[in-house]
Amino acid sequence: MLVKIINSLLILYVVFMGFKQGWAMVTSAPQMLDMFGKWHFSNKGLFLFAAITMLSALLILFPQTFVIGNILMAATILIIICLQLSEKNLKGAAIEVPFLLMNLLIIYLGYSLQNPTK
Repeated sequence: MLVKIINSLLILYVVFMGFKQGWAMVTSAPQMLDMFGKWHFSNKGLFLFAAITMLSALLILFPQTFVIGNILMAATILIIICLQLSEKNLKGAAIEVPFLLMNLLIIYLGYSLQNPTK
């Protein structure tokens, strides 16, 4: 029971962070423009990346698309890690690793937001 509660909280946190980061990209937050600008993302590219991030967060909420949403979000995080490493930014890549591991842990633990009586 405790594992389900922790997993549910992790799911909600990952979804919140996905929307938060996606929204920061959509609204062209300065830190997002700085980070993606050094990788030569255009405004359209940044918007597309934001849409994928927010879509993956939305997909995590539904049991039918739970795994696909987590894989998609893990892929976007992995892309950011690779881009950070291409710039030899180990600190930036290390910051992203826990978020990647959270998605993988959530996949392992499974979907836990459904009603336990079903």
